[in-house]
Amino acid sequence: MQLIDPSHPIYKPLWVRILIVAVCFGWAAVETLGSQPFWAMLSGALGAYSAWMLLLNFKPQPPAATSDAPAQDDAAEDDEPPSEDKK
Repeated sequence: MQLIDPSHPIYKPLWVRILIVAVCFGWAAVETLGSQPFWAMLSGALGAYSAWMLLLNFKPQPPAATSDAPAQDDAAEDDEPPSEDKK
């Protein structure tokens, strides 16, 4: 089961992935200082999981070809004779 989808475009910038991990571990520190071990362990585990998925195992997806650009057919271009300037 995958809780975080690393192929989602929101995770592409490095600063977003680092911020998510830092917030999780920061919240674990806050809960530890507040003597709440259950919530500290829970947010620490979430921080560890997000670090694993977003930093250690992250593989950026190559940019997809957009359909806005017209596709060029090389075979059709080869069949046409070169145009000659007529004077």
